[in-house]
Amino acid sequence: MSHDTAPVQVRTGGWNVLVLLCLAQFMLIVDITVVQVALPTIGADLALGREALTWVVTTYTLCFGGLMVLGGRLADVFGARRTLLAGLGLFTAASLMCGLAGDGGVLIAGRALQGVGAALLSPAALAVIAATFHGERRGRALGVWAAVGGTGAAFGVLLGGVLTAGPGWAWVFFVNVPIGLLVLAAVPAVVAPTEGTAGRRERLDVPGALLVTLATALLIYGLVTAGDAGWAAAGTVLPLLGAVLLYALFVVVQRSVRAPLMRSETLARRPVISGTFVMLVATGLMLGLFFVSSLYLQHALGFGALETGLLFLPVAIAITVGAQLGGHLIGRIGGRPVAVASFLVTAAGAALMTRISPDASAYTTLLPGFVLAALGIGPAFVTATTTTMANIPPGETGVASGVINTFHELGGSIGVAVVSTVAASSLVPGAAAGIGGFVAGLMLCAVVAGVAAIVALVLVPPGRPTTSFVGHGHGH
Repeated sequence: MSHDTAPVQVRTGGWNVLVLLCLAQFMLIVDITVVQVALPTIGADLALGREALTWVVTTYTLCFGGLMVLGGRLADVFGARRTLLAGLGLFTAASLMCGLAGDGGVLIAGRALQGVGAALLSPAALAVIAATFHGERRGRALGVWAAVGGTGAAFGVLLGGVLTAGPGWAWVFFVNVPIGLLVLAAVPAVVAPTEGTAGRRERLDVPGALLVTLATALLIYGLVTAGDAGWAAAGTVLPLLGAVLLYALFVVVQRSVRAPLMRSETLARRPVISGTFVMLVATGLMLGLFFVSSLYLQHALGFGALETGLLFLPVAIAITVGAQLGGHLIGRIGGRPVAVASFLVTAAGAALMTRISPDASAYTTLLPGFVLAALGIGPAFVTATTTTMANIPPGETGVASGVINTFHELGGSIGVAVVSTVAASSLVPGAAAGIGGFVAGLMLCAVVAGVAAIVALVLVPPGRPTTSFVGHGHGH
C-alpha cells in the first residue's frame, strides 16, 4: 500500500493505464452531448415537454460540475483507485437505469446519478494519470487526455444520431454499460490498491463540500437558464445571486476549518488561475461553436441529425490533432506561447465561420472555419490541464483535477448559455430565413477568443511548466 506522497502504483508501463482511463473519460464526455440529438425522440416516447427535456440535458451537467471538487477531495482522502471504481460503478448502473426508464422522472433521476458517478470518476482518473507519468511522457499523456475532452463532445453528437436512427434512443445509454463493465474489470489488473490520507484521520470538509457543490450547481443552472429565459429573468438572476452568496460563505468556511476542501494558497497560485481561465474559455468556445453550428445546420439548412453528426467528424479530428501538437510544444516552448497561439487560431476560425449563408454549402462556408477553430482549441485544453496539475502539492492532485474539470463544465454551460442568447433571434419560430443571430453568435466566439489571447499573454506564466513534482512531492 502506498503513502499519499506516492498515491498510485502502476502494474504496467503506464500506457495501459492511460488507454483504460481515457476510455472511461471519453464515455463521460460523450454523455454531455449524446442526448441532444435524441431529445425529440425521447420527448415523443415519454411524453415530455420542453422543460422536462431541458432537465434531461442539464441535470447531468449540474451534478457532474457541481460535485467535481468533492469527488477530487474524496480521491485524495480515500485513494484514487477506490474513488475511481466507485464512480465507474455508479455511472454504469445509472446508464442502465436511464436506458430502462419508462417516464421522465426516472430518466432525469438516472441522469443525476450519472453526473454523481462522473464527478467521482473523472478527478480520480486524472489524479492517477498525473501520478503515473512524468517529464515529457506526462505532457504526451495529458495531450491524449485533453483530446478525449475535445473529441468526446463532437463524437457524442455523431453517436446520438447513429443510435437514435438505428436501435433507438435507449441505446444512447445502454452503450455505456458494456464499456463500464469492461473498465471495471480491467482497473484492478492495471492499477494497484492505493491509500489516501484517511489513515491520518483527516476529516472531510463536509460543510465546504456542500456549499461549493450547491453554489456551482446554482451557477450552472442560472447560466443554462439564461439561454432560454434571458439574462434579466428571475430564473437567471436569482440562481446567479445565490451562487455568489454561497461562494462567499464558502470562503468564510474555508478560513475557519482545520482541513479545508480547497486551500486558498493553492487556488491563488498564478499557474492555477491561468489554467482554470484557459479551460473555462476553451470549453466555452468549443461547446458554444458546436451548439450554434448544430442549430444552424438543422434549423436553417434542414440537415438531419446523422448528417449533422457526420459533418462534425473533421472537427473532432482537428481537436485531437491540435491537442497532440500542443502536448509536444508545451514541453519545448512553454504554455504561454501555446495558449496565445491557440486562441488566435480559434478566433480566426470562428471569424471564417461567419461567412455562412443559406444559399451556400455548409461544407465550403461553415466547415473550413470550424476545423481551424477546433485545431486551435485542442492545444488550449492541454495548456490548461498541464499548467494547473504541474503546480499542485502532491496531496491535492485530486482536488486540483476536480477544480480543472469543474471549470470544464462551467465553461461549457457559459458558452452554450451566452451563444444561445445571442443567437436567439434566429431561433424564434417563423424566423427560419434569418441567420443574423447565428452570425452574431459566431462573431461573439471570435471576439472572445481574441480577447482570451490577450489575457493569456499576460496571465499564463512564461517558461515551461514544472513537471517534476506531480507524484514526487517537489515543486512547491
